[in-house]
Amino acid sequence: MHNICRPYTQEEVFYLDTNSENNLDTRGVPIIGLTSEEVRERIDKGLTNHTDISTQKTVGQIVKSNLLTYFNLIFLILTVLLCIVGSFRNLTFLPVIIGNTVIGIFQELRAKKTLDKMSMLNAPHSIVVRDGEQQKIQSEELVKDDIIILSAGNQICADATVLSGSISVNEALLTGESDEIKKKSGDRLMSGSFVVSGQCYAKLDKVGNESYISQLTAQAKAMGDGEQSEMIRYINKLVKWVGIIIIPVGIILFCQAYIMNGETFKKSVVSMVAAVLGMIPEGLYLLTTVALALSTIRLAKKQVLLHDMKSIETLARVDVLCVDKTGTITEPGMQVTELVISGRCGDAEMDKRAFAHLLADYSAVIEDNNATMEAIRAYVAKNEIEKGSRTLLKTQPFTSANKYSKVSFVEGDYMLGAPEFIMKDRYEEISEEIEEYQSKGYRVLLMAESGEDSIGSVRPLGGISPIGYIVLSNPIRENAESTFTYFKEQGVAIKVISGDNPATVSEVAKRAGIDGAENYVDASTLASEKDITEAVDKYTVFGRVTPKQKQLIVRALQKQKHTVAMTGDGVNDILAMKDADCSIAMASGSEAAAQAAQTVLLDSDFGRMPYVVFEGRQVVNNIQRSASLFLVKNIFSLLMAIFSAIFAITYPLEPSQISLISMFTIGLPGFLLALEPNRNRIEGNFMVNVMLKALPAGLTDVLSVGALVICGQVFNLPSEDIATAGTMLLAVVGFMIIIKISHPFNKMKYGVLLINIIGLLFCGLFLGRLFAIESISNICFLLMVVFAFAAESMFRYLTLFVEKLSSFFGDEKNRRKIRRKIRKYNIFK
Repeated sequence: MHNICRPYTQEEVFYLDTNSENNLDTRGVPIIGLTSEEVRERIDKGLTNHTDISTQKTVGQIVKSNLLTYFNLIFLILTVLLCIVGSFRNLTFLPVIIGNTVIGIFQELRAKKTLDKMSMLNAPHSIVVRDGEQQKIQSEELVKDDIIILSAGNQICADATVLSGSISVNEALLTGESDEIKKKSGDRLMSGSFVVSGQCYAKLDKVGNESYISQLTAQAKAMGDGEQSEMIRYINKLVKWVGIIIIPVGIILFCQAYIMNGETFKKSVVSMVAAVLGMIPEGLYLLTTVALALSTIRLAKKQVLLHDMKSIETLARVDVLCVDKTGTITEPGMQVTELVISGRCGDAEMDKRAFAHLLADYSAVIEDNNATMEAIRAYVAKNEIEKGSRTLLKTQPFTSANKYSKVSFVEGDYMLGAPEFIMKDRYEEISEEIEEYQSKGYRVLLMAESGEDSIGSVRPLGGISPIGYIVLSNPIRENAESTFTYFKEQGVAIKVISGDNPATVSEVAKRAGIDGAENYVDASTLASEKDITEAVDKYTVFGRVTPKQKQLIVRALQKQKHTVAMTGDGVNDILAMKDADCSIAMASGSEAAAQAAQTVLLDSDFGRMPYVVFEGRQVVNNIQRSASLFLVKNIFSLLMAIFSAIFAITYPLEPSQISLISMFTIGLPGFLLALEPNRNRIEGNFMVNVMLKALPAGLTDVLSVGALVICGQVFNLPSEDIATAGTMLLAVVGFMIIIKISHPFNKMKYGVLLINIIGLLFCGLFLGRLFAIESISNICFLLMVVFAFAAESMFRYLTLFVEKLSSFFGDEKNRRKIRRKIRKYNIFK
C-alpha cells in the first residue's frame, strides 16, 4: 500500500504499477530509502530542501520597504522643522503619509498572503522512497540523502546523483545550452534542470541553500531585481530625480526667503516645506503598489497565479501571443481514436489485434511518460489488451530532436513517432494514408519495424517497414474560438508553435478560429535563424518545431519590436517561455513549466487569458491616468520654485494648502479613478503619455498662480490673501484636469468629481483655519475670478498645442525630416 498525500497522476500510477514490487531498481536490488527516524534526524539538523532565498518579499521586507524610504526620511525632517518653528497646523500632510504607509503595507501583505496560499497549492512535488514505500510530498519537505524518482516533466529540485535508470535532462535554465544530456547511474544532476525523458532513482546530495540553483538565485538576487516593467521603471526614475532635486531647491528657497527677502525663520521654513511637499509624488508609488496588489488578488480569485506582479503590465502590452496546440487550443488530455494498419505493411499476419498486442508490449517497456504515451497506455488498459511474450533488449526514449522512440526486442526492432522523421526520404510512400486523417485535425503516429539495429544513432539507418498508425485526437477547448476572436479584435497576432505535423496543427487552428491558420510551415525546413526571422512574418502556424526553434521564434519576434507572450504546458516550451516578455503556463502541464512561468493558469483554462489582459489594461491605463494628476502638482511646484528664485519672491503657498489641494484634486480622485474598469489597448510610452496629460495643467497652474502673485505684489495685497486665492486657483485647474482625463464620463466619474468638490468646499468652509484658508479682500477675490477664467482658456489652448506637438513628432515622416536637418547642421560632421 503506497503512502501518498494526494492522488497520483497517470504517469505516476504507471510508474508505481510497474515498479512497486519491493521498489526494485534496474539491477533488481530493493531501494528502501531513508527511515522515518533518519528523516527526523536530518530535519533536526536543518538538512531539508527548504530555502530562504525567495524572489518574493518577506513580511519584514514589506514593512521595511514601505516604512524606511527616502521620502519618509524627508517627511520626518520636514516634520521636525515645522515642530521647531511651531507651525503645527502645517503638519496636515502627516495623516496622509501615515495612511499611505499603512495602506501600502496592508495591501502588500494581503497580496502576499493570497499568493502564498496559491503557491502552496501549486508547489512542486516529488515522489520519494522512505521506509521502502513511495510517497508524494512537497519538494521543500525532502531531506539530504533522500531517494527520489524522477521522470519526464519533473524539475530537479536539489543536486543529486543517479542511482539507477537513465534520463535525458535539459540544463538550459542553468547553462543556456539547450542540448538534451543523457544521465545514467553515477552521473550528477543539477537542481534547476528538468527531465525531458526517461525515469530514474536519484539520491539527493545537496539540498536547500546548498544546492546549485539556490546559489545561482542568491547571486541573481545580490545583483538586484533585474529588468523592471516600463511603468515601474519610469516611476522609479521619476522618484529618483525628484529625490535628487528637492534638496538643493529646498536650500535655495530657504536661503532666499530668510536672507534675501528678510522673512522670519518660521516663514522661511514654512514656505520651503510647502515647495518641497509639492515636488514629492508621495501617493504615486503607493497607488502603483496598491493597484498591482488588488489586481493580483482579483486574478487569484479567477485561478490565475502570478509569480511576478509586474507581469500584469507586460501582459497588457502584448501584441503577439505564441501558443502551443496541446493544452492551449485543445484540451490537455489526448486519446487514441483508432489503430490503422498501413497499406505498406509487409507482414501478412499483422492485423489490428496483432498491432494492438505489439503496442501493449511497446508501451509496457518504453520509459516515456509524455502525454502521447499516456494516451496509448490508457487505450491499452481500457480495451484490456494483453501483453505478448516479446523479450526486451534495449530501449531508446523519445527526444525532441529525433521525434521518435525505439524498442529492441529479440523478435525485432520497432519505432514509434512522427512519420516524417521515421520514414525520412520515403515519407511520400505513406503520405496519402496519413493526410486523410491530418486534414481532419487528427494527430498520426507511425509504428514501424526497423530492418537493422539503430539504437543510439541520431537517425534511423534504413530498412524501415511501416506497420500501422495510431490516430490521436485532442478536443478543441469550448471557449477557444471566442478567446482567439477577442485577441484578433484587440490587434494581438497569434502564432501557433507545435511539435506536431504542421498540416494537423493548421487544421486544429482553423477549427479554433485563429486568423491566418491556413498559412503554415514545417519548421524542420527552417535551417537557420535567418529562415526563422523571415518565416515569422509569413506564417501563423509552425509545425515540427524543436524546443530550440521555439526559443528562436520568440527572439525573432522580439527583434521586430513585438511584445511577446508564450503559453505552454510542457518541458519543450520552457526555453521559449524563459525568453518571452511574459510566460504563461497551464497548471495541468509539467511542474517545470509551471515553476518557470511568470503566470500560471491554475485551472488550465486558456479562456482566462482575456480576463488577465483586461486586468493588466485596467491597471496600466488607470495608473497612467492617475499618475498625470500627481505629476501636475510636481510640475507646478518645481516651476513655481524656479519662478520664486528668479523673481526673488517667497514661495506663496503653505504646506497645509498644498495638502488640501493634493487630497481633493490628486490623491482621492487618483485612487478612485484607478478602480474603474478600463479595457482600452495600451499605446505609446508610459512617461510620454503621462507628461502630455500633465504638462498643460502644470503650466497653467504656474502661469496663473505666478501672475496672481505678481499682481498681488503690485496691489500690495497681504501674503495670506494671495496664498488663499492661489489655493482656490489651483483647485479650479485641478478639477479641469480631472474633467479632462475622465472623458468619456459615466456615473462613477460624475460621482468621483462631485465627492471631491464637496470635500474641498467642506474643508474650506468648516476647516479653514486648519488648512490656512483665510477670508480674502474683494480685489483679491476679483483677481482670483479673472485668473480662473483665464486659466480655463489657457489650459484649453495649451492642451491643444501639446496634442498638436505630440501628433507632429509622432509622425514618422516628420521625425525623419528633423533627423535630416540635425545631421545637415551638425558642425561636428
